[in-house]
Amino acid sequence: MENILSCRPASYGPHQSVAYDHLAEIGVKHVELPIPAPDKVDEALKQLERRGLSAATSQGRLDIQNPNIAQEFEQTAQITRQLGAQLIFVSVNAGALKRSEAYARLRAVGDVCARHGVTVVMETHPDMITNGTVARQTMQGVNHPNIRVNWDTANVYFYNEGIDGVEEMNKTVEYISAVHLKDTSGGYREWYFPALGEGVVDFPKVFRTLNARGFYGPFTMELEGIQGENLTEEGAKERVASSVRYLRSIGVLG
Repeated sequence: MENILSCRPASYGPHQSVAYDHLAEIGVKHVELPIPAPDKVDEALKQLERRGLSAATSQGRLDIQNPNIAQEFEQTAQITRQLGAQLIFVSVNAGALKRSEAYARLRAVGDVCARHGVTVVMETHPDMITNGTVARQTMQGVNHPNIRVNWDTANVYFYNEGIDGVEEMNKTVEYISAVHLKDTSGGYREWYFPALGEGVVDFPKVFRTLNARGFYGPFTMELEGIQGENLTEEGAKERVASSVRYLRSIGVLG
């Protein structure tokens, strides 16, 4: 099987307007698409189809503090299916909410997703997917097949000290249904996310580990850049193109 490569348009920083055309030009066929308003779905699909692109994942909002989140998430699930995607990327923070209540609300969201044939994938963010250990606890607490992990290869270094990224990933690997490909200097809370292959992430091992378990994507490039930089349009394009060249050089793309 071939790995499915996708990209967040936000990887182009302030130059997101060129993302679709450039991705098509360099052979990337999938994107992670922010949920459009209901009356903008058709136009969003036309913009993708015009370039031969499709949505591998949608990007939604899941406010676990909202006791009515399950009912309100219905529209997000519906639009995701309209976009042709089956995975909804979200960031979730329980905060002061009791874990038992957070798990119950996520299970209710999972039931909504199951009715629509979609799955929520929770980003590697505090405080529910902070690292592999916490992610596993959350997944076991929620215990729903439509609530899964989006593993971010760089965030695990950003939010934790003294860890090995692949070791952390292995702690929750059976719950991973989507991956954000992002490189990092490895520094705790250091906003340094360069092109893939320019940091400390062991991408060959990441792909070997996940492929061995039958996971082939989506692998979504999330290139968040370097604090203080002033990225030009050409620089943004080159960062994405360089990342794709790197993935091809390590043999994980067809």
